[in-house]
Amino acid sequence: MARGRGKGPTPQDRMRRAFARRQRARRWLTWRYVLAAVLLVGAVAFGVYAIYFSSWLRADSVQVVGNAQLSEKQVLATADVPLGGPLATVDLHAIEVRLKSLATVKSVDVSRTWPHDVRIDIVERTPVAVLDRGDRLTNLDATGVAFGHLAKAPDGLPRVKVGPGADGDALAEGAAVVVVLDPAITELVDYVEVRSVDEIDLHLRDGRLVRWGSADQAEDKAAVLLSLLNRKAQVYDVSVPGAPTTS
Repeated sequence: MARGRGKGPTPQDRMRRAFARRQRARRWLTWRYVLAAVLLVGAVAFGVYAIYFSSWLRADSVQVVGNAQLSEKQVLATADVPLGGPLATVDLHAIEVRLKSLATVKSVDVSRTWPHDVRIDIVERTPVAVLDRGDRLTNLDATGVAFGHLAKAPDGLPRVKVGPGADGDALAEGAAVVVVLDPAITELVDYVEVRSVDEIDLHLRDGRLVRWGSADQAEDKAAVLLSLLNRKAQVYDVSVPGAPTTS
């Protein structure tokens, strides 16, 4: 007598099993999303704690770069960087504002150097002349900004004196004149007198006077003056370089 064969799974059984597999896959996918969200929240919370509340990323020191005329002590005192707290909460803009109050500072950039440092990059003004106000000496840059205090005038920089009517614009004009002077002329100049934007004179060391006028056409005036100085005269007027005079 032939053996009977067991019946295979019915279509209903196969459908139930397929449905169960899909359900398990959906549940696993849902748990994966939940687990990913939990891990993400945990990572964010840990990052917030590490940056803002832990001692791992605190501000411990300050690096000062680019200072030559200013001492590091002066920079640090003015910057007043709060140390010991989270590096992320240090107000970099406020530090920049405080440092820009120093006339010697032309520009400054303050940044974080992780994990523990605040970096201060300074660009100082470059002196082109010495501003002599009678009772004190200061540096003068190419834009006419006075900065720093000098005990005595350093060698190699011309002096600039201002008259009672000279304002900031006049001082800027005087600085512009100094910048374009030929080195051969600079060596002869005792000081530059600035009375107004249109009245700038060069007083030479031997007592001669150069009427320069304004800073306009400065290069032309410098070239004309070099040729005129060979003439014997007491006053040289190059305020109009196309029609210079001597007397």
